Amino acid sequence: MRIRSAVPADAPAIAEIYNDAVRHTTAIWNDVTVDAVNREAWLAQRQAGGFPVLVAVADDERSALGYASYGPWRNFDGYRYTVENSVYVHPDARRLGVARALMAALIQRARDDGLHTMVAAIEAGNQASIALHQDFGFVETARMPEVGCKFGRWLDLVFLQLRLQDFEPR
Repeated sequence: MRIRSAVPADAPAIAEIYNDAVRHTTAIWNDVTVDAVNREAWLAQRQAGGFPVLVAVADDERSALGYASYGPWRNFDGYRYTVENSVYVHPDARRLGVARALMAALIQRARDDGLHTMVAAIEAGNQASIALHQDFGFVETARMPEVGCKFGRWLDLVFLQLRLQDFEPR
């Protein structure tokens, strides 16, 4: 497996991974699935904004095993050194180290991009994602009960935060 920047040809695989999370998990709090055209536009928008979209691919590179990205945490100038991450893995590739490899690469990219803080917003019951983030040094900084709903139930949101590096802001 290797990690590389996503290209438009990855959009169908990214859509498949995204849609699985929409249909079967509380990792994405959307109810509507997307198509490859939507993900291609999302990819272009992320990259145009200077934000990475990384994919993990098998050695044969036939399809993405997972993807990760970060984008603005909040759209105000004062938050310009803080980003929010996302990591999703194809159901057939879970528990194979894909998320860990993507997370490591994403954190390094954020450091290389001169960012200060990475935030993760995770559904409180998603213990696997919380544990993954904690393994990388993220700490829980907030817990908000019943701020979302999906599958006919209320969802709690946990915020975790990682300080990437210290510097004086400009």
